[in-house]
Amino acid sequence: MGVLWLTGNTDADALLSSEPLALLIGMVLDQQIPMERAFKAPLDLKERLGGKLDPAAIAAMPPDELAAVFGAKPALHRFPRSMAGRVQEVCRAVVDTYGGDASAIWTTAEDGRQLIANVKALPGFGDQKARIFVALLGKQVGVGPPGWEKAAGAYGESGSHRSVADIDSPEALAKVRQFKQQMKAEARAKLPNPG
Repeated sequence: MGVLWLTGNTDADALLSSEPLALLIGMVLDQQIPMERAFKAPLDLKERLGGKLDPAAIAAMPPDELAAVFGAKPALHRFPRSMAGRVQEVCRAVVDTYGGDASAIWTTAEDGRQLIANVKALPGFGDQKARIFVALLGKQVGVGPPGWEKAAGAYGESGSHRSVADIDSPEALAKVRQFKQQMKAEARAKLPNPG
């Protein structure tokens, strides 16, 4: 696996590429804020926690203390308190189910079905987020158990520009943004006209 290109920040992308928990936290935070901000947040969180992302330490923190870390200016997310809680829940799952090793979520999966099941079992990972994360793992992290493409659904298609799984350059980011804008426009066009 090479270095991921998800934030445009060299240090943040290097962290996402080398620390599985950072990548997992970035995916947790990737909602209702720009993707680059969501995936840079693990680096900021690591710095605010004294230079280490330790799932056991995060899981054991008093919730108000972690929320204060998330909420310190600049806040790590648009909804710092609720997202601090979500990250803490995911860290608990990593500790309780995977012995503190976030990468075990994917390294223990024998096939795509087990991989998607492992990801969907994480707090805050609905069907779509789980499929996007499986696609990100398969396309950019080199996690390729048999059937991962099927488990990822449309997000696993080669050459698509649907999600964070497809971003490996500024040009790819622009294509993903264009796809998302097109999907939003199509969804708006389907809404009934109140007039």
